[in-house]
Amino acid sequence: MITKGKCLCGSVELEIELASPETEIAACHCSMCRNWLGGPMLAIDSGILKGVKDESSITRFQSSEWAERGFCNKCGTSLFYYLKPADQYHFPVGLLEEGLQIKFSHQIFIDKKPEYYSFSNETQNMTGAEVFAHFESEQ
Repeated sequence: MITKGKCLCGSVELEIELASPETEIAACHCSMCRNWLGGPMLAIDSGILKGVKDESSITRFQSSEWAERGFCNKCGTSLFYYLKPADQYHFPVGLLEEGLQIKFSHQIFIDKKPEYYSFSNETQNMTGAEVFAHFESEQ
């Protein structure tokens, strides 16, 4: 399934292939995501970046040895988290077209979630150590 997303100013438009019509999203509570977005990152699990309009308006910031974060260099909209070892893009759900069937399925870095917010959904939860162990086992 193909969907589209665009930044706030409309300079960057992304064409994203989703694995299925029912899209799963996760919340990341790590300190970098919260700093980057002002709260937890709510993102589709992974998608394939099929096309980009105005790639020159995208700035990639290498936030760690294993990841880059992309944003529009005109309006500042967060566009993606790119996990380099797995060659996976994760896109903020608010960036995508409306009308998708979305299921909030899991939360990562749950041990880093501050006490001042919580979600009522029943989800699978992983600590930071569990997330890193999961990615190491996939390599």
